[in-house]
Amino acid sequence: MNNNENNAGPVEHEYEEDVEETYVEEGDIADVIPDDMDDDMNDDMDDDMDDDATDPQDQVVLEDDSVQGFFTHKEPVFAVDMHPTDPSIVVSGGGDDKAYLWDTTTGTQLFELEQHDDSISSVKFSADGALVATGGMDGKINVYDLAEKKKTAQLEGPDDIQWMHWHPRGSVLLTGANDASLWMWSLPMGDFMNVFNGHSAPVTCGQFTHSGRNIISGAEDGTLIVWDPKTAAVVRQFTSADERFHQEGITSLALSRDDQVILTGSMDTTAKLVHVNGTILGSLENSTESVECVGLCDTLSLAATGSVDGSLSIWDINTMRLRTTLKHDDSVTRLKWHKDSPMLTSVSMDCTVRMWDSRTGECVRVSRGHQEGILDFALSNDGSMVVTASDDGCCLVFAQ
Repeated sequence: MNNNENNAGPVEHEYEEDVEETYVEEGDIADVIPDDMDDDMNDDMDDDMDDDATDPQDQVVLEDDSVQGFFTHKEPVFAVDMHPTDPSIVVSGGGDDKAYLWDTTTGTQLFELEQHDDSISSVKFSADGALVATGGMDGKINVYDLAEKKKTAQLEGPDDIQWMHWHPRGSVLLTGANDASLWMWSLPMGDFMNVFNGHSAPVTCGQFTHSGRNIISGAEDGTLIVWDPKTAAVVRQFTSADERFHQEGITSLALSRDDQVILTGSMDTTAKLVHVNGTILGSLENSTESVECVGLCDTLSLAATGSVDGSLSIWDINTMRLRTTLKHDDSVTRLKWHKDSPMLTSVSMDCTVRMWDSRTGECVRVSRGHQEGILDFALSNDGSMVVTASDDGCCLVFAQ
């Protein structure tokens, strides 16, 4: 800036003349805002800003311990099964009336099976893995040849399939239905073999014995029946007429390795241990709600019972005494003992998979990833992998 600019006189501004000055009269004031109200408004604004800002401690962290998943189902997945010799192959079925074969290593779909007319309630590989069956609430069972990837038979007869089980040594399929009956067919041609009538309510659980010589089934009428598969005759029957046995529906059963002892769970909050000769060995009582799943250990004289109350009870079946009570945060839906091991895996409506050491009661691993309850799971033969089916419409793969 030069000296001439510095010495320049004051700048004259032009203003409009005759501007009428306006004043606020005291009578025009409607209300006076106290000074402290300004402070309150500022505090409110600060609170609103605090509410808008997310507190890191309030953030919901979604844990996902899964190593793979299958997300093609668009409705709850009710059933899942793992190939008996190749754990990379899994079948799943659900409320979208669809079933899929998929790869656990990549999560990719291998084959879409034929759609049912209602939800798929059960999926099962045959003992040798050559065949796979899907059973639905539409009363239909579709059976497929895995090598040829084609349907070999469609079985009909019962209504609303509850469960399916393959013979341990042959291509014979057994199923329990909502109409209180059991049906049996020879595959792959689908030849009808026998129908079993003796229950008076839906058959909720059942299986061939390990030897394949007998069939065991439990129903909502509280009856447990041992059958001759060749003649469909009742070999042994346990009913609520005996006050020592269940007084409400049977939900689940398990069979000892030698086929001599049966463990049952019931809506009456108890589990019963019986011998196939007709002897009631004892009652296992540690639940306040329905016992939904049961299992017998291969290596130790231990039993496990899982309940809607979230308890997982471990029992010594020699003394009929409770060893320890383990806990989920919600209903225990399924449990499985590991093959030739004291380890146990359970799943729950609390969305977790938990592995336990039955000797110590220690929870060895908790796996998370689902956003809704787990309805079913499959366990690899060596116990190192779990595949789950959930209410959230997803299947997840967990390493243990």
